[in-house]
Amino acid sequence: MNPAMTADPLAATAETARTRRRRRLDWTTVASYALLLVLAVIYVGPMLMLVNTALKTTPEFAKDPVALTATFSIENFAEAWDKADFPRYLVNTVMYAAIATTVYLAAAFPLSVAIARRFVRGWNWLYLLFVIALFLPIALIPQFQLILNLHLYNTQVGYILLFLTNPIGVLILVGYIRTIPRELDEAAALEGSGYLRYLVRIVLPLTKPALATVAILHAIGVWNELVLANIYLTNQAYFPITRGLIVFTGIYGNDWPLLSAAVLMLAAPMVVLYLFLQRYIIGGFTAGSLRG
Repeated sequence: MNPAMTADPLAATAETARTRRRRRLDWTTVASYALLLVLAVIYVGPMLMLVNTALKTTPEFAKDPVALTATFSIENFAEAWDKADFPRYLVNTVMYAAIATTVYLAAAFPLSVAIARRFVRGWNWLYLLFVIALFLPIALIPQFQLILNLHLYNTQVGYILLFLTNPIGVLILVGYIRTIPRELDEAAALEGSGYLRYLVRIVLPLTKPALATVAILHAIGVWNELVLANIYLTNQAYFPITRGLIVFTGIYGNDWPLLSAAVLMLAAPMVVLYLFLQRYIIGGFTAGSLRG
């Protein structure tokens, strides 16, 4: 029998198999992109709706809330800026977010190093407590009583203290620090490096992606907080910007175009912060998930 005649059917079979795999791969790719497109529409749709509403006049919105705007009015942004007292409330919000995030990172970073490197007894129990804290609701009544007993109700210091507990930040830092080689610890010990120098000169530079991730998540939480601001702050001089959005609500309905413009202005600083830190944030999430 001719070997060429034997090889041809085998080659044809192999080519047919490759063609089927290629077609199956093409359909899988198309389905994946279709799913991503649907998810993108679901995610971006409300944001586009918010922008469309912010560019409408109040009569245009009342006539057809879901139609595309024909006026493209930017007067809503200027009116919302003045009506919500943005300058004063924005300063308060920036101060709350900056101080709370800085103090939280200063406390969470050495704690996370101690847990990740097992420098303290019962490190596993400490880690378990932070995991459990993720699933516990906020204890508003004990928290409120504590703030009252400390005479910190309706004070800026008391409001900032409310944001110094965040278990997810510690868990992210612990997971990331565990990926740092332990040989660096041994090298620092051989060089006679002290603990503080070890934290600042060795661990801190390597933990920048995780710290950026925790910083942006914590700052967004403080920036968008509304419930605690309504409970613990009654002095208008201490209100954050989210508290100022209540001026757009009324008995007979909300002023949706002004409220949409105010929400966009409220979200803009966090979007800019994310754009500056996104490369660190992505690195912090991916590297921190490599080791539990």
